[in-house]
Amino acid sequence: MSRQGDGASTGTEDGKRQLSQDWDVVVIGAGNAALAAAMTARDLGARVLVLERADRALRGGNTRHTRNVRCVHDAGDDYSTGAYPFEEMWRDLCGVGTGPSNEDLARLTLRESRTAPQWMSAHGVAWQRPLRGTLHLGRTNRFFLGGGKALLNSYHRYAERRGIAVVYEADVTGLELAGDHCTAAIVAHRGGHYRVAAPAVVCASGGFEANLDWLRRYWGDAVDNYHIRGPRFNDGTILRRLLDAGARAAGDERGFHAVAVDARSPKFDGGIATRIDSIPFGIVVNRDGRRFYDEGEDIWPKRYAIWGANLARQPGQIGYVLWDDKVNGQFLPPMYGRLSAPTPAGLAAALGLDPRAVAATVAEYNAAVPDDGWNRFAPDRLDGVAAKEIRPPKSNWALPLDRPPFYGIPCRPGITFTYRGVAVDAAARVQREDGTAFDNIYAAGEIMSGNILSTGYMAGFGMTIGTVWGRIAGKSAASHVI
Repeated sequence: MSRQGDGASTGTEDGKRQLSQDWDVVVIGAGNAALAAAMTARDLGARVLVLERADRALRGGNTRHTRNVRCVHDAGDDYSTGAYPFEEMWRDLCGVGTGPSNEDLARLTLRESRTAPQWMSAHGVAWQRPLRGTLHLGRTNRFFLGGGKALLNSYHRYAERRGIAVVYEADVTGLELAGDHCTAAIVAHRGGHYRVAAPAVVCASGGFEANLDWLRRYWGDAVDNYHIRGPRFNDGTILRRLLDAGARAAGDERGFHAVAVDARSPKFDGGIATRIDSIPFGIVVNRDGRRFYDEGEDIWPKRYAIWGANLARQPGQIGYVLWDDKVNGQFLPPMYGRLSAPTPAGLAAALGLDPRAVAATVAEYNAAVPDDGWNRFAPDRLDGVAAKEIRPPKSNWALPLDRPPFYGIPCRPGITFTYRGVAVDAAARVQREDGTAFDNIYAAGEIMSGNILSTGYMAGFGMTIGTVWGRIAGKSAASHVI
């Protein structure tokens, strides 16, 4: 028999009343992982309160900027073009970065991903047919109809129907602890302060990518040139509270999922639309006009996430993507338009680069590409059209830049989330440095992604982690109190 608190509801209703009620499970955050936990716990009969730091319009953290999820499936359907078996997904995960941080938990993630789409559909998510574009994800990933914002709206509608309370502008400033047990969440809300009793707590509040001072410990003043793709709210407050309380850390403290974003985009919350997709089909130069990495190293879903770190290591943390007219249209166009010129030198001048240096780089690159490259060019797969006699090489899609007009855009590192988080067990229970676990604290999503990811990323996998571990955390939290 399910239990529901008096007046449990969602949205803009009286937060003060909801913060004063009794709940079984308190969920910190309101993104994908948080809502997966909340809905799972509610489906099992728990009375659930969700605390969201943002206001209603900006709810959901990084989930607002997502568009797909990567899951194991044994056959294609209307929303995927073919099978993506466990072993292939495992090879893909092992092939990015240095592989999984915890192989047991990573394998669990992949196994549980098999049932995620059906569960998501049952909780309101609608799907769209595979998209075309640089990432080539039609077989491995499923796309949300309307993107991440639509997914969040669907989940919140489900939550409202099921009596899950959501309080916005609820800033959890601390966790009250008695040994290994969390007794309450301390919440600031619209000028008031509240002690919310917490029989079970799910921490799903993201990483610390928006905390530039925290990032500065590892990257120095380079962080001033980073863009944060998600909201300012992801500053690691709950992560810091857990670590200070003795939680064991997981994941590389310097690690983050970062991509190349348009340098003209906002410092915060630019989202997926600011990502640069033209890199595989052109060349990338730094502010000195020199190439510095293999633009065609691998298929884009496995390698697009290395470009944030690549740019972070360049002078001034900036790069410039250059391409010509014959490949224009092979990728999603840049949100803020492109600069163009009839010559590489003219394009360099428009971008504020040394025209002679860029012209020399383009000439050197063009001399190294194969003469028959265009005849073998295949934008949807590794085509082996390589420029090998140059450093760095270009392993695929190595076409000359020789057809005017020439195009270019500036790009910078765009951080999506950080990998440093808290260690969990297979039940999503937060582990302690002394080898024990917190009695009633669970974690899901980016705050514990470092258990799974090391230094690499696969497109859509953050949503996989959030969905899988949100469900695990919600089930564990509900089982703890019911």
